[in-house]
Amino acid sequence: MDWTEAPKLVPELDVSDLETSLVFYTRILGFTVLYQRPEEAFACLELEAAWLMLEAADGPGRRFRTAPLVKPFGRGANLQIQVRDVRAAHRRYLTAGYEPLIPLEARTYRVEATERRLLQFVAVDPDGYLLRLCSEGEDRDPDLLGGQSAL
Repeated sequence: MDWTEAPKLVPELDVSDLETSLVFYTRILGFTVLYQRPEEAFACLELEAAWLMLEAADGPGRRFRTAPLVKPFGRGANLQIQVRDVRAAHRRYLTAGYEPLIPLEARTYRVEATERRLLQFVAVDPDGYLLRLCSEGEDRDPDLLGGQSAL
């Protein structure tokens, strides 16, 4: 593993059941396990250069908390994860029986003097963390063109 190519920001999420979360993130969202420390109930995952660390909330070793964990975890935050094919991620999510918080939509965001068009949906993981999966979009689906503009 070339650590010089590691992202400069990698969220680390406490989860209630590491195995359940690993199944969700790998089989449904498409992450791969970069490495694990089973003795610490910890795993580091990667999806198209986006990294995410998971650790069992009640696991051994050091945990960083300012208050007790209460579900849903991660209130007030959502993680944007850019992928090549958000439609495939959306299909896997629906096929697994999950309901997105925000269904697949085309959305325009202003970035300085330009606009960025994303095709996105918001998934909810088993602990309630919000994951906004997106692809740069030139989406022409008439059902999605009504997506809100965030200008």
